[in-house]
Amino acid sequence: MTSSAPPGLARFNTADEPGAAVLLGEVCASRAWGAAVAAGRPYGSVGALLAAAEDATAGLTAADLAEAMAGHPPIGRPKPGDATSVREQSGVGEAERAELLELNLAYQERHGHVFLICATGRGGEEMLAALNERIGNDADTEREIVRTELGKINRIRLARLVDVGHEEEGGQG
Repeated sequence: MTSSAPPGLARFNTADEPGAAVLLGEVCASRAWGAAVAAGRPYGSVGALLAAAEDATAGLTAADLAEAMAGHPPIGRPKPGDATSVREQSGVGEAERAELLELNLAYQERHGHVFLICATGRGGEEMLAALNERIGNDADTEREIVRTELGKINRIRLARLVDVGHEEEGGQG
């Protein structure tokens, strides 16, 4: 690690194993993802951390993806008391909330998991359009879209964790 690394990266690199597991669990609920990212410490740069996170996301099995998705509340219903969940879903207005919840239930019935989308910079109408577009996907297509969206969310959350990219707030679940 170089001396120019952000203080948040230095804290992450030097956290004990249980501490790192907790931090990474707040980014992504997949234990396999967290273990893969933690195993690469110490990271010499934020870029190296983000690259390791992308590799870890690419390596997730279907079961690992299911575990990761289980940590995300449905769009339109942020986890009560969870500032991250509330912030990530801030683009959802009251007008879209009921429709998003209804469509998410139909999506869950078809696909067996919540509709996962990186909500950064997206409003409720855009998320509704994406949900309507993706609800008819086959399982393999949707799994790869979910993997991509999860990677975007994890990247944003990791950047926040190590104190960079505050302009990139959001994510979703």
